[in-house]
Amino acid sequence: MNKLLFNTLFFVIIFGSNVAAQYQPKNISKADLKKAEEWVSKTYDNLSQDEKLGQLFIVALYTNKDENHISQIRNIVVNDKIGGLILMQDDAAREISLVNEFQQKSKIPLMIGMDAEWGVYQRIAKAHKFPWAMTLGAIQDKELIYEMSSKIAEDCKRMGINWDFAPVVDVNTNPNNPIIGNRSFGSDVSNVTKSALSYANGLQDHQILAAIKHFPGHGDTNTDSHLDLPVVSHHLDRLNSVELAPFKSLMNKGIGGVMVAHLYVPSLESEKGIPASISKNIITGLLKEKLNYQGLIITDALNMGAVANKYKPGELDALAFKAGNDIMLFSQGVSEGKRLIQKAIDNGEISQLRVEESVKKILLTKYFLGLHQYTPRNPENIDYDLNNDSHKKIVQNLYSNALTLLKDEKKLLPLKSEKTYYYVPLEEAPYQNFAERVNINSNVILKKASEISSIPVNSTVIIGFHKDNSTAYKPYKISAESKKILAELAKKHQVILNVFGSPYALKDVDISKVSTVLVAYENNEDSMNTTAEALNGKTKISGRLPVLVNDELKAGMGTDLKSCSK
Repeated sequence: MNKLLFNTLFFVIIFGSNVAAQYQPKNISKADLKKAEEWVSKTYDNLSQDEKLGQLFIVALYTNKDENHISQIRNIVVNDKIGGLILMQDDAAREISLVNEFQQKSKIPLMIGMDAEWGVYQRIAKAHKFPWAMTLGAIQDKELIYEMSSKIAEDCKRMGINWDFAPVVDVNTNPNNPIIGNRSFGSDVSNVTKSALSYANGLQDHQILAAIKHFPGHGDTNTDSHLDLPVVSHHLDRLNSVELAPFKSLMNKGIGGVMVAHLYVPSLESEKGIPASISKNIITGLLKEKLNYQGLIITDALNMGAVANKYKPGELDALAFKAGNDIMLFSQGVSEGKRLIQKAIDNGEISQLRVEESVKKILLTKYFLGLHQYTPRNPENIDYDLNNDSHKKIVQNLYSNALTLLKDEKKLLPLKSEKTYYYVPLEEAPYQNFAERVNINSNVILKKASEISSIPVNSTVIIGFHKDNSTAYKPYKISAESKKILAELAKKHQVILNVFGSPYALKDVDISKVSTVLVAYENNEDSMNTTAEALNGKTKISGRLPVLVNDELKAGMGTDLKSCSK
């Protein structure tokens, strides 16, 4: 195929009315599309082969590592002419300064990415934390998710980030999943798809690229792919109806990126032990050809044990590109990867047109994200800009709308100001914020677990299961001691159970004798404040359970409770 014909076909595919999967700004004019086409063609033609290959790689930048690491990344940016960076922990001002420096050193502006599923807090501890996807999955008004991701986009722009590697569209059907869990919108395909679309649109409508992940579906795994290679052994019918379903629904919705997982899926890849991330059958055969996805395809991080334990740096990158990925994320061997890709081109294993296709997609996306006219960011006041009242307002509204009332058999809610209640905090995490806030409008007396015998018989007792909220991966299980205390209190009192943690915490908890059960999903200041407000009747309760917990607690369960506020 000659060069003129390839260029013509490439832009027909990208700009053609039949394809909407490649990200582009909404309501873009024909004149602007023409400018984009001209910039991509001119830029590509001015790149050396080494510079073209460099566009295929994104490496990690940490500011919590030493200056030797920073120097190594600086050398890779300058010498290997890479396409982008993924920002890791954890100094926002330092990251901005380095990105400004590296952008200035780069002939082609760098794509700057970050895992910011629950906002840049996922990497920047001083930023404000947004809810995990599991919490968002409980929210019925999906416009609130759009509002959240729009705010995340604002924070990303403030830092010079162009690509948020989110949302997760894995359908979490395995309660024991060690790596997805709270990162999933739930176990219901339709809810996951709707929630993810709102999240992606909130990013991309504000010029931050989204990436749906982890193709072809990481929701039913019991192995952490950071450590080893998970196996998804379902038959094709099941994969099509669950794991692949959200991806298939979102293929033509203009979402700019798909991230491919390090999973072995025998129904999709016949060669034993081949991860999806380097499977030509899965990436080229399924994602590109069968599902007709035209956007950027990026690997999951190539330093993860699922692949890094088996393949050498560089070798892994070349295998990933041969399989159909456009971008190799978190590359550990850029120079070697470029050498092996070029060797494969010289040997006829990869065509130069394949390089042209990927590089032009990358350049076009950079243009649409405004990187052709990059302006440096100012690191001053960044901590405040990433964590202020505008964040708190959005976040507390999200937690409020996620609150899920599974039952209220004796109509114990809302709390009555003239009545005395007792509050017993259980499990390992802080509870003080809730205890203080709930007591503002109601008479609530705190009792430690060792003091429950002093509670008068036939009282109304609020029990809080407070689970560690420090990461999305903490175990959700409730201790035997806490379950015993719950059972004892339920025999003698009317109990209101608050779960400040994953709904999976209720998987093996007997709530048959508990009158009222409320799931708050997380244990932090914002979630505790909003739960106290709801208990006191200040706000409505309208959330629905996003996951199948057990035979009694199924996805979609929940009861509305109106607020008492006038």
